[in-house]
Amino acid sequence: MDFRTTIRMGDNQGLLHHSDALLLIGSCFSDNIGAKLHSAMMQVDVNPFGTLFNPMSIAQGVSQLISGSPIAGMTLFQQNGVWNSYAFHSRYSRADKEQALDVMNRHIADGHRHLQSCQALVVTLGTAMTYRLKATGEVVANCHKVPQHEFERGIASVAEMTRVLDEMVTAVRNFNPQAHIIFTVSPIRHIADGLDVNALSKARLRVAIDDVMTRHTQSTLYFPAFEIMTDDLRDYRFYAADMVHPSEVAIEYIWQAFQATYFDDRSAQAIARCERVSKRLQHRPMSNNRDVVERFNADTQAVLRNLLREYPYLKNSEEFKTKYHTSY
Repeated sequence: MDFRTTIRMGDNQGLLHHSDALLLIGSCFSDNIGAKLHSAMMQVDVNPFGTLFNPMSIAQGVSQLISGSPIAGMTLFQQNGVWNSYAFHSRYSRADKEQALDVMNRHIADGHRHLQSCQALVVTLGTAMTYRLKATGEVVANCHKVPQHEFERGIASVAEMTRVLDEMVTAVRNFNPQAHIIFTVSPIRHIADGLDVNALSKARLRVAIDDVMTRHTQSTLYFPAFEIMTDDLRDYRFYAADMVHPSEVAIEYIWQAFQATYFDDRSAQAIARCERVSKRLQHRPMSNNRDVVERFNADTQAVLRNLLREYPYLKNSEEFKTKYHTSY
């Protein structure tokens, strides 16, 4: 007797190769999968604006990346001693205005270049709940602890989300015709407003995605991260201690499903190889003996050289170049 409902993923589409570039944007689940892609030493840009949750902010972010235009200092505001942007997550906020502006515009420029050449844009929608700034009517990506009376809270309609996502897909395809857009709904539970609102929110997101995909059948796909978490991994042991975020085991399970769905067999082998090397690079020899340390470092460099010899395209990976400090 089978006590699980396994999500049927369909045949492997072979859509992606280990050498391909990807851009991920949206909920913090994008960060989870992005970390896996980084560990696999792929060319990947993850959440250039930081974590974004609602479709309007995500679509606005993609539009900004397509234009590549820097934001102006006048769009920043000061709150609690730091400078913020309503389009960016607080991880980019700084006490110095020019520093904040610089780091935000650098991520826009990097994201613009990445989106222009990537093979896939992975869009993870987190919630349909929105906060509109009363002064301007704009939907903000982050409230930055500005008093709640400054915002109008609501839930986006399916029609509104369908419209902005439809426009986003069209703009991406015009900007980069080779890019596929992979939609997913974040499995992270937004329970602050109650489980009933969370269920309504996720349902609206799913319907909006389906509506958009019927209009762009050749360029859009759906990955069921939400369904895997709620129907396949249907147990609280697959959640972190907060009972909101997926556990490391769940993230790994969903990552394996993502690989099996979109990466060809040779890429799966390359990913596994790079992940093993990444784990090795996180370790340090448990010895103060100079000879032992030097031998370990020499062996590691040899492993990296062999890896690059087998997969020469890794020289294009920022993860390979900057994090691992290799010379080739």
